[in-house]
Amino acid sequence: MKKPLIAIPIGDPAGVGPEITVMAVADKAVFDQADTIIVGDKKIMELAIEIVGADVTIHLVNDPSEGKFEPGILNLIDLDNIDMNQFEFGKVSGMCGKAAYEYIAKSVELANKKKVSAVATTPINKESLRAGNINFIGHTEIFGALTNTPDPLTMFEVHGMRVFFLSRHVPLRKACDMVKKDRLIDYVHRCTEALKKLGITEGTMAIAGLNPHSGEHGLFGNEEEEIYAAVEVLQKEGYQVVGPIGADSVFHQALQGRYSSVLSLYHDQGHIATKTLDFERTIAITGGMPILRTSVDHGTAFDIAGTGKVSAVSMVEAILLAAKYSPNFNQ
Repeated sequence: MKKPLIAIPIGDPAGVGPEITVMAVADKAVFDQADTIIVGDKKIMELAIEIVGADVTIHLVNDPSEGKFEPGILNLIDLDNIDMNQFEFGKVSGMCGKAAYEYIAKSVELANKKKVSAVATTPINKESLRAGNINFIGHTEIFGALTNTPDPLTMFEVHGMRVFFLSRHVPLRKACDMVKKDRLIDYVHRCTEALKKLGITEGTMAIAGLNPHSGEHGLFGNEEEEIYAAVEVLQKEGYQVVGPIGADSVFHQALQGRYSSVLSLYHDQGHIATKTLDFERTIAITGGMPILRTSVDHGTAFDIAGTGKVSAVSMVEAILLAAKYSPNFNQ
């Protein structure tokens, strides 16, 4: 059976992205489930192979159709955009920030043209992006722009638990103000469609509460009234959704299978729940786009970049999840 073809941009070259990419390509579980095309810089990848001691050989390609999908082969589209005389591991660099963006842009181009089944991303650095005059705060915003998706959805998956986010990189005070009936209704509509594209059509979505004990009907805040109002509308429309469910229990209940997904109301609410459960296996999926993107959910780890000490578990999981969902997504 033909395996899904996953594009992997190597992320910020000064971070751990190149190392975890090499380690993942060399992983038997990845080879068994997916074919891979790496988008990066040949000089950086040669260095990463040396650092991690992987038994892989680079095969340069200009197009995924030229790939050799055999054990020990790292198929690479070489953008040749790193000057090794200026390169240094673990440092913020405009050169590396710009390069990281170019790797992503090429990978998205391949996905937009249906030349790959999905994109599995490695870490980038926000400061390096800024230093390279790339005016995006992160992956989600870049993918949104490159796929003409105004407000992409973020979903985490870990051990079968799926968590969406009503807001992402905004101050907590603003995130609380964004808990509004109309926004909640819109997000449940779009999250449900995103799940369908992944092949998930059964189950109930739970909306987490914001305040302690979901506000206790106004004793600890009134924001939950917006959730009650949204759920009433959504249930009348036929959506399988409940809430608010106290944030101190909803994630455990979802892990036990009571809910097929949870809508977290702000960044850290869902991040803490998923990453505490299993940091390395918490994988981000960007939904609501015409292409599938999965990602590790850790940073560039500048403190250990170039040492070979990084774990590739999260990268392996991101590729496997892309391979798992891409057949449903691309139907």
